[in-house]
Formats: sequence, C-alpha cells, structure tokens
Amino acid sequence: MAGTATKMGMAGGLNSGGGGELEDVASSLKGALEVGSVNCEVESSLCKELGMNPRNRPRVYVYSYKASESGSLVEYTGDIAVKDLKSFVQDHLPRFSKRVTWTQFEAESRTTGSLPKVMLVSTKKDTPVIWRALSGLYGKRFIFYDIKVQDTSDPAAKKLGVNEVPAVVGWLSNGEKQILKTGIHVKDIKSTIKEYSLLLDDFEKKNKKLAASSQSKKQNTDSDSDKEHAVPLLTATNFDTVCGEKTPVCIIDVFRSSKGREKLHTILSSVSQKSLVRNPRDSVSYGLLDASSQTSYLYAFDKSGFKSSERLLIAYKPRKSKFSAFTGDVTCDEVEKFIGSVVNGDVQFSRTRQKPTFK
Repeated sequence: MAGTATKMGMAGGLNSGGGGELEDVASSLKGALEVGSVNCEVESSLCKELGMNPRNRPRVYVYSYKASESGSLVEYTGDIAVKDLKSFVQDHLPRFSKRVTWTQFEAESRTTGSLPKVMLVSTKKDTPVIWRALSGLYGKRFIFYDIKVQDTSDPAAKKLGVNEVPAVVGWLSNGEKQILKTGIHVKDIKSTIKEYSLLLDDFEKKNKKLAASSQSKKQNTDSDSDKEHAVPLLTATNFDTVCGEKTPVCIIDVFRSSKGREKLHTILSSVSQKSLVRNPRDSVSYGLLDASSQTSYLYAFDKSGFKSSERLLIAYKPRKSKFSAFTGDVTCDEVEKFIGSVVNGDVQFSRTRQKPTFK
C-alpha cells in the first residue's frame, strides 16, 4: 500500500460501465485512495481466482482495513453513484487511530514503548478521513490517537498546550511532548496528506536519533558497569592492591586453561556483585590466577601446588597468613556458598606454608 491508505477496483466486461463514477470518487479522495479496474473478458483467470463473476454488471471492491490490519476485499453492492460509493469507501478506510478522552489518554500515556505517539486535536465529531488515511500509511511506525475539543479553551487543549486547532501533538518514545503543528488548513486530501507525511517523517527521524543516543548511553553504562565488576588477573604488579595485607579476605580463582578462565571470570563477576558479608568491615576482594604461569605461588598453600585440580578457589587472609581451599565442583551456587561460609566464619582455615610470591 505505497502512498495510499486503501484501494478500490472494479471488475467487469468490456461494456460494463461505472468507470466514470469510480474516477470521480478517486479524484475526491486522491492521496487516500487508488482506483483500478479489471476486464474479466481479458483477465478471466484472475477474476476466477478472486471469485469475481461480473457478467454484464460491474462489481466494485474495496480493499478494506476497517476490520483488521491485514486488510480484506469487500464488495460494494449498492448503486454505482458517486455519493454512495464515496461514503462506502470512507467507511472502509483504516481505523487505526484511537479516539480518546483526555482521561483515557492520560492513563495510556503512562506506559512507554519504542514507537512514538501522535495525536490529532480537532473539533470534528468523528476521526477525520485524512487522519484515518495516515493511520493506515504509518500504522506500524506510530501509535495514533485523536481527540475532540470544543475549541482552544477546552481543558484538554490547554493541557496539551495547543493554542490553535486543528493541531498535531507528538510524544517521543521517552515521553517528551512536542507540538508538531497547529492551525492546519486542509486544501485537498492529497496535498494535506503529503504535508502530514513530511511532518511524521521528520518526527520519526527525531525519535530514531533519540533511540540511538539512548542505546549508546546504555552500552557505555553497561561497559562501565562491566569494568567496575571485572575480576582482575593477579600479577606481581597488582597483587598488593588486590590481595595485599590491607585486604581482610581475598578470593582467588585458579584456572589452568582459557576455557576455565572464562567460566571462572563469569562466576566471580556475578558473585562479586552480591552482598555475602554480615559485617561491612569484612570486605572481600577477588582475583584470577593462571596456574600454568604461577605454579610457585600455589606451592605456598599446598606442597603439590594443587596440580590435581583443574579449577579451584582459594580464600586467602593475608594478615593472618591463612587460607582455605575449595576443590569441589566450581559452579555459581557452590562458589557463592563457599564464599558466604568464608566471610561468615563457617570455614576452617590452615596456615600457609610460606608467603605467596610471584615470579
């Protein structure tokens, strides 16, 4: 449905007639309606496929969006007269704009989504044809509303900040309101729809720019958060900072492969964000240790250097030169349980064989 809100067509034979009336309707609704015809004497297979058997009487169909967004063919069965045809077509234009009272809109506007919202403020008793046509053309890109006011002194108009009607008000996906246009003068349907379309296209660009900016900020925030909760690889340079004597308890995850490192880093990053300590003064720091390059460090805790363990946790108390090792199944739940037991004094500690040192 490129460029129009709905379509109308006539199926008939060479001498069916009725084309002039359709053209008159199409002209009066230009911009909202496209009209075409099918000669069933020439396109017999198409007419048969569509279930059209006009014989000598032309049959008129409208592609209706009255019942659903998917659209469906509806046959016009009245007299082929311009007034009746136009009324029929208008009745089957899209109805995707929701007519609301101010109270109803206030309740709905509390929820936000990815789509921007637009509202037509007018004195019309029913949703205007142009707004219905636009709701069909832009139905998947905006949420449409329309509201009836008496004039600019109406409470709804005042709350919307509208000083001239008809007017179009928009809300970006973050809830920010903007007056898009006021005092709109309708010349003809085609030019007015074009004017509205430019307005909506520009507003959509603003919303996409806002969404891109918000996404960028979120990614930066997430990145900062990841950095904040990143678990460092212990080296001779940072060891005193992470696990020095000023640290009450240092949880060291020992790995022997890159795969093991990734798993341990994920687990420790998650656990390190949780509050497992009863006493806030008993702070806990976390670090990763590469066993393949720091075997001498592990000898300070165990004479075999824990060579039989692919992955393990060491709870180290630098001030007291004590440690406790966990060599069980290293899962998030088990790690959390072990650390909770360490900081709450439910784990037995042993003395280190010597002071841990790096190569």
